[in-house]
Amino acid sequence: MIKKIIKDLDGFNTYEVAMKLGESVWDIVSKWNYFEKDTIGKQFVKAADSIAANLAEGLGRYHYKETKNFSYYARGSMFETETWLSKSYNRKLVSEEIFLKIKSDLEIIGRMINRYIQSIGTTNESEPPNDVN
Repeated sequence: MIKKIIKDLDGFNTYEVAMKLGESVWDIVSKWNYFEKDTIGKQFVKAADSIAANLAEGLGRYHYKETKNFSYYARGSMFETETWLSKSYNRKLVSEEIFLKIKSDLEIIGRMINRYIQSIGTTNESEPPNDVN
């Protein structure tokens, strides 16, 4: 397991994976009809985008307790994204293939966020948190 000090978003692997997920969800939802976009789609995109946004905001706070708090928010957004994914699948807005792919991506991000949360505060309090690959 490789630990490195995170000083900015470049090279913050957990953030980068979450950003890719947000773009994937956007690409899917942008093809839906108005009603689907306006109901489930907006919520799905906001939840997915919120994962990376909360990780970024936490890193920007620089104090490890605040960073940890925003990482918990990111994890909450990950679970919300999974709910909107399930609703999208149940209502036949995404195929089983897309459902399984995004579900797998969310499981990976969940593990990454959990490892990241566990690492926060393990260094000197004046240093930013670690990203665990």
